[in-house]
Amino acid sequence: MKVVIIGGTALIGARTARLLRQVGHEVASTGSRPGPALAGAEVVVDLSDAASCGGNTAVAAFEAAQRALLAAEAAAGVGHHVALSVAGAEQQPGGNARGRATQERLIRASGLPYTIIHSTQLFEFLGGIVRSAALGGILRLPPAAVQPIAPDDVAAFVARIALGAPLNDTIEIAGPERLRLSELVARYLRATDDPRAVVSNPRVGWPDVVPDDRPPGPRIIPRLGMIRFEAWFHQAREQA
Repeated sequence: MKVVIIGGTALIGARTARLLRQVGHEVASTGSRPGPALAGAEVVVDLSDAASCGGNTAVAAFEAAQRALLAAEAAAGVGHHVALSVAGAEQQPGGNARGRATQERLIRASGLPYTIIHSTQLFEFLGGIVRSAALGGILRLPPAAVQPIAPDDVAAFVARIALGAPLNDTIEIAGPERLRLSELVARYLRATDDPRAVVSNPRVGWPDVVPDDRPPGPRIIPRLGMIRFEAWFHQAREQA
């Protein structure tokens, strides 16, 4: 089977490509304009990044690229479009949420068989929070519920979905532990031998964090990864 991976960061794309190649599939990685790469492709995995959609012009450009991609897939006879999106993005203001909403609307209207994957945030977001939240020797963070996931787990889910039948629906994936952001950052500081303290304050907002305080519903039961914080941290430190 030929799988084309569109855009996205190497963090997920490279891992997904490696998993697919390990089981004997042909993988082509390309940018948002795949061109000849779509020839003979049975599956397209779209890892396009909507985070840069900071204004109307950027959102319009992202929408145009998505329309062109879906039209090219239809012309090439692609049988499964897989898109990786962000769980809870609809709760956040700004272009990222608008870009993701537009992307998903276009996918559903395209007529292509599809699966949309909503993923919680990666563990890698923790370093940025620590760098940004420090005020002297204290980090003040909300006790928002989060369920971060390791990139290896995301890639495993993406590869598995890509090789399966289209669901024509949206699924959610998350890490195995549901934690409070303030507690998770405190664990991160301990793991990095950082002596600073974390103060939990429900009145503190954090723009880079998508909270996961939604009550579980019949269609919001995530598929859980296997990698917990300590295992992710050990692996990340070894690869650094």
